[in-house]
This record gives sequence, C-alpha cells and structure tokens, in this order.
Amino acid sequence: MSHKQPDLDLSPDVSDEVRKTTCYMCACRCGINVHMKKGKVAYIEGNRDHPVNQGVLCAKGSAGIMQHNAPSRLRAPMKRVGDRGEGKFEEISWDEAYDIAAGWLKPIRENDPSKLAFFTGRDQSQSFTSLWAQSFGTPNYAAHGGFCSVNMAAAGIYTMGGAFWEFGQPDWDHTKLFMLFGVAEDHDSNPIKMGIGKIKARGARVIGVNPIRTGYNAVADDWVGITPGTDGLFILSMIHCLMKAGKIDFHYLAQYTDAAVLLNGDEKSPDYGLKLRDEQGKDLVIDRTTGKPAPFDRKGVRPDLTATHRAQGVTHRPVFHRMLEMYLDPRYAPEAVAETVGISAARIRRLAAELARVAFDEAFELDQEWTDFRGETHQKMTGRPVSFHAMRGISAHANGFQTCRALHTLQILLGTVEVPGGFRFKPPYPKPATAHPRPHTGMTPGAPLNGPHLGFVHGPEDLALKEDGSPARIDKAFTWENPMSVHGLMHMVISNAHAGDPYKIDTLFMYMANMSWNSSMNTTGVQEMLTDRDESGEYVIPHIIYSDAYSSEMVAYADLILPDTTYLERHDCISLLDRPICEADAVADAIRWPVVEPDRNVKGFQSALCDLGARLGLPAFVNADGSQKYADYADYIIHHERRPGIGPLAGWRTGEAGLQAGRGGVNESQIENYIANGGFFAEHIPDAAKYYKPWNMAYQGWAVKMGLFDAPQPYLFTLYSEPLRRFQRAAEGHGDRQPPDHLRARIIEKMSPLPIWYETDQHGNDGYTISALTQRPMAMYHSWGSQNAWLRQLHGRNPMYLPTKLMRANDLADGDWAEITSPHGSITVPVMEMAALNENTIWTWNAIGKRKGAWALDKDAPEATRGFLLNHLIHELLPPRGDGLRWANSDPITGQAAWFDLKVALRKVAAPADGQSRPAMPPLASPVGTGPDKLAWKVGE
Repeated sequence: MSHKQPDLDLSPDVSDEVRKTTCYMCACRCGINVHMKKGKVAYIEGNRDHPVNQGVLCAKGSAGIMQHNAPSRLRAPMKRVGDRGEGKFEEISWDEAYDIAAGWLKPIRENDPSKLAFFTGRDQSQSFTSLWAQSFGTPNYAAHGGFCSVNMAAAGIYTMGGAFWEFGQPDWDHTKLFMLFGVAEDHDSNPIKMGIGKIKARGARVIGVNPIRTGYNAVADDWVGITPGTDGLFILSMIHCLMKAGKIDFHYLAQYTDAAVLLNGDEKSPDYGLKLRDEQGKDLVIDRTTGKPAPFDRKGVRPDLTATHRAQGVTHRPVFHRMLEMYLDPRYAPEAVAETVGISAARIRRLAAELARVAFDEAFELDQEWTDFRGETHQKMTGRPVSFHAMRGISAHANGFQTCRALHTLQILLGTVEVPGGFRFKPPYPKPATAHPRPHTGMTPGAPLNGPHLGFVHGPEDLALKEDGSPARIDKAFTWENPMSVHGLMHMVISNAHAGDPYKIDTLFMYMANMSWNSSMNTTGVQEMLTDRDESGEYVIPHIIYSDAYSSEMVAYADLILPDTTYLERHDCISLLDRPICEADAVADAIRWPVVEPDRNVKGFQSALCDLGARLGLPAFVNADGSQKYADYADYIIHHERRPGIGPLAGWRTGEAGLQAGRGGVNESQIENYIANGGFFAEHIPDAAKYYKPWNMAYQGWAVKMGLFDAPQPYLFTLYSEPLRRFQRAAEGHGDRQPPDHLRARIIEKMSPLPIWYETDQHGNDGYTISALTQRPMAMYHSWGSQNAWLRQLHGRNPMYLPTKLMRANDLADGDWAEITSPHGSITVPVMEMAALNENTIWTWNAIGKRKGAWALDKDAPEATRGFLLNHLIHELLPPRGDGLRWANSDPITGQAAWFDLKVALRKVAAPADGQSRPAMPPLASPVGTGPDKLAWKVGE
C-alpha cells in the first residue's frame, strides 16, 4: 500500500506588496523590504540591492515588525495631571499641545532664549533639529554624542579628518590583518559581520582588543583581554616598538602628514611649540632638494623628516623629532607598561611585530594612476593591508580622546589610512577640522543664534564663554573645563540645570533620550532632580517637554508629551548633511517613508517641529508673510536648501539637462524617485579617486562636483594638534583669554599636542579596585528593544558576569547574588561566571533592566525584576575634592561621559527574599497601560 504524501504549499505568498525603506533598529541604517498584506506589515527582510547590508538583516531588523506593533506605543499628545514621576496624564489634541508648548517657549525666545535647553537622543536628523534650535536662538542644543562617541569623532577629525563608526571602514577587499579595539556588537553590526566573514574566508587574521570576549572578539583569531582604560598605553607601547625597529612608513609620513612640519623652537616666543608658516599661512617644511623651508604643498617639494631650520640663533625642529623623543622614552617600553595594561611584554612585542610584518612584508600595489595635491602623478597605489576599527570601549574614558588619537597615530605611522588594504573614509569625509564650523553662542532675544551651535575650536578664542568668562551653554561645552566638546555634554544638562550652574533654565525639551533611566549616569539622582521643587513649591526645572514613540521611563517625568511615530510610519532623511549611509567606494543617502499610516493620533517629531516652529514664528520655518514654510518633514526634505543647490538629499536633483546627483535644484518628485529606487541613492567614486582621498585631486574634484565641499581642500594629517598646544600656551600664561587658575595644571598636563596616556581620575576610589563595564548585545541597540517580544526571549534579564578569579575569590557560583558597590551607590544582582574576561573586570548587558510600569511591561516582567542597570553606580560628577567645585565625570578635553572608568567592590550576599534585583523602585503609572499577556497577530486573516 503506497503512502500518499500530503499536499503542501512550499512557497506561500508572504505578502501582496513589498515596500522598501530603511531600518531604524540600530545605527547601520540597512535597507529593508517590508512585506505588506492587506495594508498591514507582515514580514521584514533585507534588501539585497542596498549598499549597506546587501540583503543581510540581523535579529533586531527582522524583529522590527514587533517594534511597529508594540503595546507601549504612545497614542496621543498628553499633558501631566499628577506629580512628575507618577506617570499620570490626560490625552489632549495637537492644537492644545502646541498651544501649551508655545505658551512656554514664546516668552523665553522674546526675553532670554538660553532658558530653553533643547537636546535630542539617538535621532538621525541632527542637521534638522540643530536648524530648529538655531532659528529659535538658544545656545543650548546638542545630541547624544557627548555621552556616546565624541572622543572617537573629535580625535579622528582633529587628527585625520574622519574617524571610525559612520566616518569610515576597513578596505574589506584587501585587508589581511584587522584589529578591533573596544568594539561591541550593537553598532554597524551587519557591515562588520559581512566584512569579517569576507576577510576570514581569505585567510586574513582578526585581533580583538577588549576586556570582554563576546561577538566579534569571540570569532577573533587572537583575543587581547586588556585592562579597561589602558588601551592608549598599550597602543603607545606598540608605537615605541615600531619606532625602535624602524618599522614605520617614512615616505607616507613625509608626504601626507605634518611629521615634517617645523615647530617654533624659540622658548621666548608666544608661538613656542606652534607650527612655522609662510606669509600665506602655509605650514613650512624643509625641502630635501633645496635644504630650505618651503610651503608643504608647493609643487616638487620633498619634505624632510630629519632636517632642522636654524634662524636668529634658534633651532626649529619638525614634528617627527618631537615624536621620536616622546615615544622612544623607556616609559613606553613593553616591560614598563605590561603590568598596567594586563598584557605581557612579550605579547606586546609580538603584536607590534605582526602589524609591521603585514603592513610592510605583505605590501602590494594596484595599477592605478593618480595625481596628488602637489601635482605629482603616480603610476601605482601602494597597499598596506592592515586595518583598524574602534568604538565606545576606548572612547568612554576620561583619557579617551588621547587614546583615540594614539590609535589614529598608530595607523598613520604604518601608512595604513586611505591606502589599499587599510582604513578608508566614507564621503562626505575626509574633511579637516578647519573645514567645519566653529561653535556659536551669539544670542539676541527674538532672533536666531548667530551660527551653528556645535563645531571645532582651534584655540581659546573659540570658546563659548560670556563676557565675564562664565559658560554660555548650560552643559558647559566649549569652556575651559571641556574645551573641545564638539558634541556637547548631554549627560550634564539636567544636573547643571538643577544646580543652576552656570544658570537656571525654564524649559527642558528632549527627544528620544531616556534620561531618567538608562541614558543617565546617577539614575536615582536624576529622577530626584527632575521632581525636585524649590522653596516656593515650584519645580526647579519649571517645564519639561518630551517626545518619544514609546512609554519609556522618561515619559513619566515630563509635563507635555509629543508622541512620535514608529519608523515605519514616518519620513526620515539619512542625509549627507548628517549621518549618511555612504560606503568607502560610494556616496549614498537614504530615506524612510510611511509604508503604513499611523493608527493613532501621533506625528513624526520633525513634522511636529515644523508646526511648532511656525507657531513660534521661527525664521527658518515661516515664509515672508508669516505662513508655515514646511507642511511637514517630507516637505522640508524636498524644499530645504542648506546652501544653493545643496539639500538634505543628494539624489535626483534638477539640473539644466534633467535630473542629476549632488548639486541641483528642488525636485518635487524627489521622494518618489527614492521610493522607486528602493529608498536610497548611491553613486560610485571613480576608480582613480577611491584611495588617498585627502591628497588625490581626482577625489577632490569629484567631491566638489557632488557638493561635498565647494572647493578642493587637500590637507595634511595632523599628528601634532596645534589647537591643543594653543590651550597649553594659554595655561602657561600667554594670550588675552586665560583659564581659571585651578585648571591650568590640568590643561598643561592633559592637552598634549602629541597623544599621551594618563590614569583616569581615581580620587575617592580607595577600596574600589574592580573595573565594571556595560555593553549592548547584538540583538538590542536602544532601550526600546525590551518591549520587543522576539528579542526579549534572547535578553529578558541580565546577570553580572564575573571572571573565574573573582568568582573563586568570593566563593560564588552561577545564580548566586552579589552586592556591587561604588563610591556612589550599590546594586544587588545575580552573577554568572565567564572565563573569557579580563581577570579584574565585571560586566553586564546595558539597557536590559527596566523600571516597573514603563514600556507597557507587566509588573513581574523579568526586565523589571531581575534586570538591572550599572547606571545606579555611576555619577555624573567625580567625588568631591573639598574645593567646592563640581568636577564632571568626563574627559577633560571633550567632555565625553567617562562611563567605563567605573570602579567597584563586590561581596557575596543572600538572594533577596523576593528574588528581585536592587534597587527596586516603585512602579510608574503607565499612560498606555500594560500589554496583553500574549502578543500575537496574524496579518491578512
């Protein structure tokens, strides 16, 4: 008797339509195909044609359907009806919400715009939100970079004109040795996974430097479990080894960097230690052909790394001499640093030797002619197949700026930046720091600010100070305390506003920044600041406006809620003016568009700003007759021009012969053009322009054509940072603008023009000897991931991971509980053993722990009972020194939050009787209630 096989439909219809847009579940900005069935989202997959992910999609991206349907979504504008922190709200109309906001904001603008602090979180529209703030006139604007990545960005741009993250990528097609520093899995995950897969398939090696071995470090061929905060010392020790061995690219240094630029050697000169320049302001080098000083970019000049210049009894030496003196010092020898960095001297030498071997012994050439900025034509491009990548792990320390500069210096000494096989910039980078604006704080009541808020300072004259020398900004960015804080200090805004230091504000306006929970240091303290009242019974921070798509912890602390959409319901612009999706071989940007219309009374935050800007009469948002200029954000994307012919999107602009890329006029159908092309635009860089971008005239000309900048701007990499030296000179007593006396020694010590390493501020940490870190898992990026039912199955709770040594020393086993204490606070949490971990470091996943009542989670949800935050142990201020000053827990140069300098002690304790982690805060009232017990739906039935 034959067996009849069942009739199965092996290829069921997933959808009746596919709509292509851009993912929003992390900073990758991958292309996605959103499958629709009967008008609803049925399935999300990667877009194979997209330049970023080429069809690859991670767990976060696939789970975006859950994000879109999350029960925690806000439903309508709301005003607070209870006390702050209770979470009691009343739904109102958008008109009433705008009236309330305008009622608070209009008097501020007319009398003192600095009373508004407008700060945004992980949005990707900062060119737009900064325009709004500039038009309002407040000096108080920034995004989340100050507590995330500013050390990396600032160090890279000041040194090379670009950095890691969205600024560049390894040359995956040619790299033979890839070294990562401090890289977790949450950022840029798909491109890095694809790249690592590609190079490992070719037999290339991967070296991971990280105290924690997870993710990329778990698949590395060699894992270096460094002591947290010592990466800079480790890097400088490898530089010491390379210099002693003569394994550096002398030609590259002379031709493309300031290594040959002469420094003023006259100790009596106010310009001592600054670069020598000619009458046109060009850096001077010694030409090997003539033996005389010459401008660095003169045709035919051969810069000499070794020659000196004697004039009027003073010897002026090149930067390279200073570097040799500094880094050949025995204090950087592997034997001198091994104990501090936790890596043996022999291993440091082996790693340095491996970098040199691959860079020089495996060098190769591409048959590609190119012409440099001195007019010399080269027949080939030399490849050095060593590349690096780094992220928050080395950045979020109080020595992070100099550490990041040290890593860039290592790349440059090996000649591996912008060459085949090395690290390559993504358009619109590279751009030198001098090509960026300087910060502006010129404020006039009832008028726009006098320029962009954020920028790059080049000396004390650029600081954001009032006439009396006090800070002009609420976060104290661009002051003597944090001179080069190019992203602002978002983590200090609430603390400073509460303390009235440097002044009081009236309205705190925030977007997608969970500052009452996982985005703040000192979480409990911040909640108290947000709810604190003065002697009259009024809130110390009088008004708080907040916008989010979800019922986060921060919602409960606001007075007015402007509900945002999900990413599938909105227009967005991933712009060349902001954080584009470019690749090293192509310029690219992208959009999001409403693949579904909202089923709630919500509005994209940027569209709400268009409405609110018009109500306030902000010049950038009204026409000459006072009418609203942009109907919504989509209207802005199409019609706004930052300068003639340059708008938010580079694709499908109008020209005399039709549609064109880069520069061009407004195209009313531009968004439709993007939608028809899968939601993105890309144009490849010509072959002759793909490498040596800062010095390659083919690239410079192409970049001008594309509107990346208005004229060619070749420049030298700056190993020696003159802005840092200018601040040192001021601290030494030179110049009209002087720092306060209590900061002079710190500025002289920390702001070295050549990269250095120093211990982070350990004041008050006596007895706290264990490093404590957090990082995000690959399956989550933002705190919003915790309401995603699929991802919660992967990370519904988080233990504290301890190395074997600490587990044994404290008689701990998996599932036991420990009390973790810092100078600031304590937490009681479950522990698990992890062998692949620096032996004096503990860590946990970030943003898993949730406050009861938030995110529409059940009160017994594991995130709210067993999940926890390290934030309770971290303070935005360093322990008091007895001098009455408030010292920020930040990098003293850029102000980046020093999250990873946390030191703790631990002891075994009994499990709490209720099995819940501590501190256990009372639940918040939720304006959206609690989600269903079972979250399930079937689309199309």
